[in-house]
Amino acid sequence: MSLPSHTDQNGKVGLDSGAARLKELGYKQELKRDLSVFSNFAFSFSIISVLTGITTLYNTGLSFGGPVSLQYGWFIAGGFTMAVGLAMAEICSSFPTSGGLYYWSAKLAGPQWAPFASWLTGWFNIVGQWAVTTSVDFSLAQLIQVIILLSTGGKNGGGYEASKYIVIGMHGGILFLHAILNSLPISVLSFFGQLAAVWNLVGVIVLTILIPCVATERASAKFVFTYYNTNNGDGISSKPYIFVLGLLMSQYTLTGYDASAHMTEETKSADKNGPRGIISAIGISVIFGWFYILGITFAVTNIPYLLSEDNDAGGYAIAEIFYQAFKNRYGSGAGGIVCLGVVAIAIFFCGMSSVTSNSRMAYAFSRDGAMPFSSLWHKVNKQEVPINAVWLGAFISFCMALTYLGSTVAFQAMVSIATIGLYIAYALPIFFRVTLASKSFTPGPFNLGRYGVLVGWIAVLWVLTISILFSLPVAYPITNETLNYTPVAVGGLLFLTVSSWIFSARHWFKGPITNVDS
Repeated sequence: MSLPSHTDQNGKVGLDSGAARLKELGYKQELKRDLSVFSNFAFSFSIISVLTGITTLYNTGLSFGGPVSLQYGWFIAGGFTMAVGLAMAEICSSFPTSGGLYYWSAKLAGPQWAPFASWLTGWFNIVGQWAVTTSVDFSLAQLIQVIILLSTGGKNGGGYEASKYIVIGMHGGILFLHAILNSLPISVLSFFGQLAAVWNLVGVIVLTILIPCVATERASAKFVFTYYNTNNGDGISSKPYIFVLGLLMSQYTLTGYDASAHMTEETKSADKNGPRGIISAIGISVIFGWFYILGITFAVTNIPYLLSEDNDAGGYAIAEIFYQAFKNRYGSGAGGIVCLGVVAIAIFFCGMSSVTSNSRMAYAFSRDGAMPFSSLWHKVNKQEVPINAVWLGAFISFCMALTYLGSTVAFQAMVSIATIGLYIAYALPIFFRVTLASKSFTPGPFNLGRYGVLVGWIAVLWVLTISILFSLPVAYPITNETLNYTPVAVGGLLFLTVSSWIFSARHWFKGPITNVDS
């Protein structure tokens, strides 16, 4: 299955090892292979974006467990996420294609199961990626709304609160900008990707140091490391249950690193640098994410007030922390608003990279004829960019966000696919690698050796665990407004994917199709 890089007898590299492997797998080099290992890492790192995930879901962490859940839940999720990443990196090294997960499933499931395995993985992956783009850009629109609110006086000072229609309009505008950026050549996009990585790293360091230093009141070390918040207002008193629900912030943040796999056809020596991109993005995110959580939590002194919709930020905890830190010390919250701007730019870069990743997935999936009007989404322009796939992803992500106009519950159900749906797509090829292909799998340059199967099983069991845990009710009593619709959303996607396979796709979809003459 996996072949070594092409070298001559003197050890000199001829054809790029990633390009050579792609040809061996049966695909033409149609995208421009111009990304370095840092650029590949940058795309995954900017999608994980600890500034994005932690800022957006810090309320969840505070509500369910508080500091204990934030601190220790982060490392639990981070450790198991690294196991998932290592297992994916090993497979990526053997199959460095833009298709990534769905291609891996096809090759690892064997000839009999390849088409169905590829179909199931591919649709969970692409829908999960569209949901990620939806949630990221919508969270940016919401943060901009909070910045406007605080800039005009805050909720208690007559500040302007945008309607849900204005928020949706901002969401559409952000997606439009991301589609334009992703229509540019990959060399330009690579620059923005590297800038995004640096922005996230520097932003975390600055905010981690600045906010607790500016705050006039700081939490004690005992509070930051041992306080367990059970007062969530949602009728849940079980401490283990609360801790589990608090894990969502960490696990939601640590997603999107499959971008390194989807960018492999544009990465030099992708059989080595693709895996490096995945692992380094997770590892550095875990370290810097913890510093960010630590710094922000030292500025937390009143959890109920931070979560109250009656505070100046309307209940947006981190925004209130930033705003009050500067207001209490300098009499003005302007510095806090600037800090929120730093986070907003990080989220913008996160959404940009998310569109890049999902467009490459759509390009590869349509290359194999799996999507309606596949020839349209597979088209590459003169700059070697899958332009139609870029705009398709932006359009679908906008449509997914429209559910917010009808019901916030429906919107949350849609966004839940971003975590669970995407992790199911991560787990499927790993599952096939440790079962059907446990003896036949031939690793690439990066491999886990004899620990590959063990790490793979840990990854699969973790995904199974979080799929169950994040489907549990998040509030009691259970009503239409408090019901956790995650199992409904993910189950609905599973039903549609399997049904379409049974009634249609099994007759014509044969899995990945080579486009290089043998």
